[in-house]
Amino acid sequence: MSFDELVHYIRLGGLTMAVILLASVLALGVGIERLLALWGVGSKARELGQTIARHLLRGDVPAARSAADRATTMSADLFRAGFERAQKTTGPPLDAAVDRERQQLALKMKRGLWILGTIGATTPFVGLFGTVAGIMKSFRDLGLDVEQGGTGGSAAVMTGISEALIATAAGIVVAVEAVVLFNIFQARLSRLNVELKLIAEEFVELLREAPKQGTPSPESSSPAASGPVSTAPAPAGGS
Repeated sequence: MSFDELVHYIRLGGLTMAVILLASVLALGVGIERLLALWGVGSKARELGQTIARHLLRGDVPAARSAADRATTMSADLFRAGFERAQKTTGPPLDAAVDRERQQLALKMKRGLWILGTIGATTPFVGLFGTVAGIMKSFRDLGLDVEQGGTGGSAAVMTGISEALIATAAGIVVAVEAVVLFNIFQARLSRLNVELKLIAEEFVELLREAPKQGTPSPESSSPAASGPVSTAPAPAGGS
């Protein structure tokens, strides 16, 4: 099919083809936006989690929190929520606070996917509507041809019906595009959710075992760390 023929069919489709083309562009735009938004989320989360874990294993909570505060990745909010909750004595448990932030992060990553699902489910019916409307128009033209003394043969409607079927074909193509993108991102998000859950659980365990901020470490509270102890004998009592 040449470009001129494609433009011809699009013009014949009228409003229906315009809606289908708009849905195609919208699905492609959502796919590109989600691809850019989710690019490297998993690898960056693992890298940040490993950095924070190294600090927590050394007992350096301030350095771990500083690494989370400096990070710009989406998963950084998960670690910040854990550090903020660890400083408080009241409120939900630490694991519940971190898991709540993880679920909010999952909702952010799913943003816009409902558009792909809606396009995939509705565009075939939009195309079918355009085809039915085109067939109705063809039969109406057939009736007018008979009234005007025409033969009323099938040739009078075959061209119109074949042109009307392009709307159904276009609707199916756009639906396939949207469904494929939707399934790709759903699979990607499922894997990311599992990875973030494992990272969050490890982070909570290490944060619970780390010393509280402001609590002196065993080395700093030992007698050797507080300076030399005088061992000089006490002066004898007066005679």
